[in-house]
Amino acid sequence: MAGKVKWVTDIEKSVLINNFEKRGWIQVAENEDWNFYWMSVQTIRNVFSVETGYRLSDDQIVNHFPNHYELTRKDLMVKNIKRYRKDLEKEGSPLAEKDENGKYIYLDFVPVTFMLPADYNLFVEEFRKNPSSTWIMKPCGKAQGKGIFLINKLSQIKKWSRDSKTSSFVSQSSKEAYVISLYINNPLLIGGKKFDLRLYVLVSTYRPLRCYMYKLGFCRFCTVKYTPSTSELDNMFVHLTNVAIQKHGDDYNHIHGGKWTVSNLRLYLESTRGKEVTNKLFDEIHWIIVQSLKAVAPVMNNDKHCFECYGYDIIIDDKLKPWLIEVNASPSLTSSTANDRILKYNLINDTLNIAVPNGEIPDCKWNKSPPKEVLGNYEVLYDEEMAQSDGTDRDLRGRPGQPTGVKGSRARDSGKPVLTTWK
Repeated sequence: MAGKVKWVTDIEKSVLINNFEKRGWIQVAENEDWNFYWMSVQTIRNVFSVETGYRLSDDQIVNHFPNHYELTRKDLMVKNIKRYRKDLEKEGSPLAEKDENGKYIYLDFVPVTFMLPADYNLFVEEFRKNPSSTWIMKPCGKAQGKGIFLINKLSQIKKWSRDSKTSSFVSQSSKEAYVISLYINNPLLIGGKKFDLRLYVLVSTYRPLRCYMYKLGFCRFCTVKYTPSTSELDNMFVHLTNVAIQKHGDDYNHIHGGKWTVSNLRLYLESTRGKEVTNKLFDEIHWIIVQSLKAVAPVMNNDKHCFECYGYDIIIDDKLKPWLIEVNASPSLTSSTANDRILKYNLINDTLNIAVPNGEIPDCKWNKSPPKEVLGNYEVLYDEEMAQSDGTDRDLRGRPGQPTGVKGSRARDSGKPVLTTWK
């Protein structure tokens, strides 16, 4: 039996992380008998391709599930969440309850979204209900803000279609798929600027679902003050929080990178909105994440060799309602600031300590329940086996009221039934 894993040193890791996107993989650990690689989604696609004929052995683990795109492609994420809602409706679950306007009370956490070109007619019907609304268009398979633009007139979509050399909205396999979502035009602002949250969530298995929340997430701020004015729809420094966009702005700060830690956001909200309201907000964010993972769990290829660390993007509106914007399969491991570098070192180390506890040789047959002392900055967000064994999963599905916490119960004076825990 070979000895324990020797993790690559921080100095080596620094170089490797910065070259990750160029190479498609980084070596993060080594042993006299094996190496551990952190792979890109393209490399994973090749590993699981039928054409390659490659088969992973029991001592090999990889950092993506084969069809992770069911969650991380914008169109498929929405499709799976819509299917999940309908399944819960068929089951008669109180979670699928709707209000008098036909909106989901507890599962309304993604903006109204359509796929283009396939759903064009449905989109037009929705657009005409509120012709003054603003919508955001995103290519399904791109990241870092590439190809995104805002529209508030149908003529702008027709122009986009013409520019894409498409004469009609008949579904065409050759045309790049887009999603178009109702734009959150009332975001919570701090210092007059829009921001979103980047949160890291580790999934070790989908069946049973077991996931962990990383405590060291951060906020990404725009460099230009927000305005809903239609004259600024083309100004991406106002609307898109992606660092890949904002770093080119004149007002970008290279010291802090336009980022705030989640702990600083909590302190700010507790001082301006109150602790109870702030706790409720973060409980709702955790609720959104768990429900999104439950939505894709039935269709995810739960390969025993796989784990995955996702980058969740959440926007909070001015009513403190959180919205799930998208989920990233390959959240950036490059660092834009000194604090960013420390965070991502710790993220990789803590992730690997859960995937390979105690630095032992990987074994894909283990039960994927690491001891609490190896979690580092992670905390258990949801454990399906534990929830089913103590009955709380039945409680979650069988009682009305939105569960908003993973650690405790909702305040009992809210007038709604209380759910104890998700764990």
